Amino acid sequence: MTNKIFNRKTLVLAFLCLIPSVASAQDGAIDGANTAWILTSTALVLFMTLPGLALFYGGLVRTRNVLSVLMQCFAIAVVISILWLLVGYSIAFGPSESAYWGGLSKAMFSGVVVDSVAGDIPETVFASFQMTFAIITPALIVGAFAERIKFSAMLLFSVLWTLFVYFPVANWVWGGGWLGQMGLIDFAGGTVVHVTAGVGALVTALVIGQREGFPDTPMMPHNLTMSFTGAAMLWVGWFGFNAGSALAADGSAGMAMFVTHISAATGALTWMVIEWIKYGKPSGLGAITGMVAGLATITPASGSVGPAGGLIVGLCGGVICYFATTYLKQKVRIDDSLDVFPVHGVGGMVGTLLAGILVSGNLGIFSGNGFAEGTSMGSQVTVQIIGILSVAGYTAILTFILLKIVGFVTSGIRVTQEQEQVGLDITDHDEKGYAM
Repeated sequence: MTNKIFNRKTLVLAFLCLIPSVASAQDGAIDGANTAWILTSTALVLFMTLPGLALFYGGLVRTRNVLSVLMQCFAIAVVISILWLLVGYSIAFGPSESAYWGGLSKAMFSGVVVDSVAGDIPETVFASFQMTFAIITPALIVGAFAERIKFSAMLLFSVLWTLFVYFPVANWVWGGGWLGQMGLIDFAGGTVVHVTAGVGALVTALVIGQREGFPDTPMMPHNLTMSFTGAAMLWVGWFGFNAGSALAADGSAGMAMFVTHISAATGALTWMVIEWIKYGKPSGLGAITGMVAGLATITPASGSVGPAGGLIVGLCGGVICYFATTYLKQKVRIDDSLDVFPVHGVGGMVGTLLAGILVSGNLGIFSGNGFAEGTSMGSQVTVQIIGILSVAGYTAILTFILLKIVGFVTSGIRVTQEQEQVGLDITDHDEKGYAM
């Protein structure tokens, strides 16, 4: 009898304790479930860069450059985190009335305190989540200039590029800027992350030039096991990237997570099938590249499409990114070392365009969330195209200018021919990735 009375009292007390929480949530205070999910998503997105992207890229280069790639990804995470504190968060998400940047009123996180709220999560959590996007975007460009860039030039370029390209574009799309005001659909970074990184990578590859021996000398990945491990981490981390962009633990996050997974699987399968048909065997490298293509392509559309739409996005991403990669490497012979532009840049463009189509609620099983009131498919697709072209054009121009500035300051971006032959592990860091 005593136990029953105790249990009843416990239940009543527990219920009474919940009442203030419910009232607080209704008053716009912090939602614990949403906060917990975005904290988790923040860790997942950082996990994508360190160790995911670092291992993925590290396994794809030659043995003498593996440590340099790991160091580049690590160093970018370090300096961009500090840059985010200094001015990045303010430029991207500050309260400026300008449609092009957020101003400097939140520089050094001015006004961001324990009680600051962004929606129904702490502002510090929101800012930390967005910081991980700012970290991975310049890190993606590492794949374009791998094995031939000075460490000092890489570091200076990454800081300037993030400051003058990523932060303003993030404001245009997510921080209340002009593209967001136009109604651009970019749920998790098709333009902000993938178009900027992809176009930046293409311009960088063109300016810095081909690796010694490209394309005649085979430059095979030195450790596909490492790349597979990194790719698997990217797949898992991407759930934080896309589903976390809902900024809530709700149905939108659940749908974003599901379509992300379906698109990744479809992209991988598509790439495998194409290789199987063309060469008689599917490659492991092709499978993980197709997976990344599927992930990049679904990113802008993950908050707009349904499950069948995720299948279409992954299929388009796999096919288009495969042929873009082949064309760039074999026909045009641009040495974008690890295929950043054809996978991330092209994938982001395709996904951003498809988001404007598949968001329609009138496509049967392929229907998405439906257009905003007063918007048609034609007008939405027009906005998507404007977003793609403006972000790509701005990124290309700024990237070229910044590369010239960095080259002047560092007396050349590229290492010498002798240093390239020795390998950047030794010439940049006086260390070896492997003791052999």
